[in-house]
Amino acid sequence: MKIFALEKIREADKITILRQGITSYDLMERAANEAFLWIKTANPDKETAFHVFCGGGNNGGDGLIIARLLYEDGYEVQIHQIEGVKTSEDYKTALQNAVDKDVKVTNSLKIEYEGDKTIIIDALFGTGLSREPEGKYLEVIELINNCGLTIISIDIPSGLFLDKPTTVAVKSNIVLTFQCPKFAFYLSSNYDFVNTVEVLDIGLDKEFISKENSDIIFVNKKDANTRYKHVPYYAHKGTMGHALIVGGSYGKIGAITLSAKAALKAGSGLVTSYIPECGYNILQTALPEAMVITNGEKYISQISFEIKPTAIGIGPGLGLNEETQHAFHDLLQLQTAPMVIDADALNILSANKEWLKDVPENSVLTPHPKELQRLIGDWQDDFEKMEMVKAFSKQYKLVMVLKNARTMVVYEDKVYVNSTGNSALATGGSGDVLTGIITGLIGQGYSTVDAAVFGVYLHGLTADIGAAEISKQAFTASSIIDYLGKAFLQVESECL
Repeated sequence: MKIFALEKIREADKITILRQGITSYDLMERAANEAFLWIKTANPDKETAFHVFCGGGNNGGDGLIIARLLYEDGYEVQIHQIEGVKTSEDYKTALQNAVDKDVKVTNSLKIEYEGDKTIIIDALFGTGLSREPEGKYLEVIELINNCGLTIISIDIPSGLFLDKPTTVAVKSNIVLTFQCPKFAFYLSSNYDFVNTVEVLDIGLDKEFISKENSDIIFVNKKDANTRYKHVPYYAHKGTMGHALIVGGSYGKIGAITLSAKAALKAGSGLVTSYIPECGYNILQTALPEAMVITNGEKYISQISFEIKPTAIGIGPGLGLNEETQHAFHDLLQLQTAPMVIDADALNILSANKEWLKDVPENSVLTPHPKELQRLIGDWQDDFEKMEMVKAFSKQYKLVMVLKNARTMVVYEDKVYVNSTGNSALATGGSGDVLTGIITGLIGQGYSTVDAAVFGVYLHGLTADIGAAEISKQAFTASSIIDYLGKAFLQVESECL
């Protein structure tokens, strides 16, 4: 699903109005109706009461129409206007229609409620906000954020900017956004303002949506499934790839074991682990399906092998011993095929940035926020960070997997925002498993971009399935591996 910049969203509105022969108010009614239907379905109890806070622009107009529709459907509704603000013509029309239906309208900011039977609808600001909220608007935002009730924001949380950092905004439980997601929803600095996002199709011009290009993709199941490669009927272990997973050191053999097992469970026909001797018995016992090459007693001091892997993953549990660092450098200079680089291998690159030029083109780097900071330097805000990551990717021709609560894959100017996953993944070893999954997919013939995008999607999908069955608390890195099979089966069923 494409994510459009603000100017493209506005252009889509204008083209829809022109081509469909409707007015801007007609489009407002359509969008508000979709939001009303979602709210009604989610809250069938007619004892639920709604307080709808409306600004003076078209987002406020959406709120007025939603309030009218809820009232007509039998809900208790109260509209809160902000006194003394300038209003748009469509807002005035929506307000008159609400008043004609006897919906309660007040300038009071007082909220009367009965716990979970009351819901706040935030329709103060839409995408047209150009400056920080102040005065009465700031007072209302603080009131909403401190009310302790469920908050539904229409299109975006009021106060949230789409193209620059946000200081203050409504802290929404649910955002009902129109036609396509907004990139700002998924930036880590905005996590306080955005929880659940529901994308509502409001019938914007399909030709425009399909033909207009976007460098940002929201990877939903449709997009992820187009990247999936079915296992051929004639496949055997020699045609399904050979993944080499390099890593491990004394006390950190578990990390490399998780990666190797994940590569196998991702479908790799063969997996070889390259580890220090101290991990030999552990890995052979824990993972009898994997082959093992050893070097060094407690850490790897040299990387040399005669096998011909189709993909190499390196880093989990590797350690930062000086000999290990030089062994990694030697491997970079000998290999031309793309690699998956994670954990300590990333930290070694950060300490030796001149080695980045030796990393094979189209390799995949999987940093968490601190590892990314060590690689590319400090940034002022998330928008600057994304520009720095794009520049880094283009300079070294690398695929960047930015691990976070909402993981993103960046390749040059393209950004892929993952849609799956939850806080069950906040557990030690989760990243090691992701390294194994991506390495296993590359080994089977996936491009490195497809392996990263699809691997991240699968990784998150295991948590969505597993958390529902065993809880987020009980979900571990090993659970990701255990649920990979169910994740693949879900993808396969959707691809039929």
